[in-house]
Amino acid sequence: MIAIIDYGMSNLRSVRHAFEALGADARIVNSPAALRNARALVLPGDGAFGPAMENLRAYGWLEPLRAAIERGVPFLGICLGMQLLFDSSKENGAHRGLGILRGTVKKFPSAAGKIPHIGWNQLQIQANSKFLAGLAQNTFVYFVHSYYCDARDKNVIAARAEYGISFTSVVEADNVWGAQFHPEKSGADGLRMLGNFLRLAP
Repeated sequence: MIAIIDYGMSNLRSVRHAFEALGADARIVNSPAALRNARALVLPGDGAFGPAMENLRAYGWLEPLRAAIERGVPFLGICLGMQLLFDSSKENGAHRGLGILRGTVKKFPSAAGKIPHIGWNQLQIQANSKFLAGLAQNTFVYFVHSYYCDARDKNVIAARAEYGISFTSVVEADNVWGAQFHPEKSGADGLRMLGNFLRLAP
């Protein structure tokens, strides 16, 4: 079972439908107890970093998520869900994140262009990425965000994109993956990425 975490911050159904289109048993779960039976975890997210962390804390998700990742359960963070993996965010103040990956979430500089960054943009694939296996360089994917992840460890960066600055768009670290864009809204290439993630789950 692929557990899609419901913490009140996302349109979960589009993510579930994308996994179901690939033949996966994907379920939206609202209880940390459900993680015990999950072969992989997905943390989507829309909205602001601070309220998202408050919700994860209030609904009892923080320690179960960290424990599952430490056990080696494959984990995918999407959009805000990827940002939450990092140490902290400067969105509307200073907020602590999950601390799975080192780095800070920062706002795009005004010189980057219209904020939020919305629409199709190209991936610059950096490494031998498992999540991006089979995808061509400069593949287009769909973004909606005003903040980006400034990863301290550049070795976790699997792909970048350009929007005024070069920013991290995919991260990979052991059993943890993150996509700043929305694979579930990125057509056939997005489904290929989710299929790659499914193959990484035992």
